[in-house]
Amino acid sequence: MRAVVVGASSGLGRCIGVDLGRRGDQVALLARRYDRLVDAAKEASPGTLAIACDVTDESSCQAAIEEAAAGLGGIDALVYATGIGPLAPIEKHDADTWRRVLETNVIGAAVATNAALPYLSASRGVAAYLSTLGATLTPAWPGFAGYHVSKAALEKLVEAFRVEHPAVGFTRFVVSDCGGGEGDARTEFNTGWDMAYAAQIMPVWRQRGYLNGALLELEEFLRVFDTVLRCGGTIPEVTVMPRPPVA
Repeated sequence: MRAVVVGASSGLGRCIGVDLGRRGDQVALLARRYDRLVDAAKEASPGTLAIACDVTDESSCQAAIEEAAAGLGGIDALVYATGIGPLAPIEKHDADTWRRVLETNVIGAAVATNAALPYLSASRGVAAYLSTLGATLTPAWPGFAGYHVSKAALEKLVEAFRVEHPAVGFTRFVVSDCGGGEGDARTEFNTGWDMAYAAQIMPVWRQRGYLNGALLELEEFLRVFDTVLRCGGTIPEVTVMPRPPVA
């Protein structure tokens, strides 16, 4: 499989890219932080490509996808793992915050998909997008308005692509509470959070049942993700979450 992973410099995106390479797939890793991509490519497999890509810059994204397609000889799978989630009360989400979240989580996904679509159509490939429980499966979580609104929009975007391009397998992969791996592979999702506010709001999440006190094992996440990816889009959506701790 010739796979392009967008958002592969850290967290789950990096974990996915490295795992695909180790499984023997041809992989291109895309993200802004090129030095981290080079390190991830070394972990993955010989021949794994590291390509700088800023999803908020359409020309950068287009060029990166084209470079990946040229290097891989086509694209069978696109993985969009890029995502940011500012933590703040909704009234503290100013216009710049909304623009940044939507540009990264939604518009970037659209731009990357548009660039990859000719290659995916030719290979009858699959495109998978990481999403979250609060997009549609639960009410929006207090403090997470920007993230959950953008992920709900992403899910509709995936549906729109599926309707207009049925030859490509568009899949939403909803994941709950997985911290990623070690070092750069660990999620940086909470970078920049106001930790005092986080300490106030996280007990509310637990009280409402949004968190169960456990983290999904990385190996289980990767095993399920790989299985879904190789189904070629016949599974339009899957949700993975950790088993609650045994009392």
